[in-house]
Amino acid sequence: METGAPVNTMANVMANAIKCPICMSDGGAMIWRSERMRVIQVDDSAFPGYCRIIWNMHVKEMTDLDERDRQDMFTVMLIVEQAIRDTLNPDKINVASFGNQVPHLHWHIIPRWNWDTHFPDPIWGKERREADVDHVSRVRGELLLMRASIDDRLGKAFP
Repeated sequence: METGAPVNTMANVMANAIKCPICMSDGGAMIWRSERMRVIQVDDSAFPGYCRIIWNMHVKEMTDLDERDRQDMFTVMLIVEQAIRDTLNPDKINVASFGNQVPHLHWHIIPRWNWDTHFPDPIWGKERREADVDHVSRVRGELLLMRASIDDRLGKAFP
């Protein structure tokens, strides 16, 4: 008998979903939702425009998805990234998928500016400077446009 990761049976998925904070709530302000995934805006005042793409069903890894679902999730990621770039004009976009603390498939899409509190380090690292309130305020003023752009683009790509 082989040892290793437990088989991803429906019973295992349901048992893990009961304990999962991503399964228990939307995880932020809803921007767009389909049957398979959702895009939320993370409430993080230091990083305006920070979004997450979350697979609705409790799975841990991209390889738990079939090929079509993987492609669709990457398409959503690219659309969200482009909408953020077009509306907020960040210096860089960070895209990350960890799930070490919450093993539920999700992607972080984080606009970064050379003035943000952690740049050029990851947002989970040590703060390098205080928040630039004027810059943050300017970007926060564009968040409704970003949200509308993401919703519009995804609505067209996934009618």
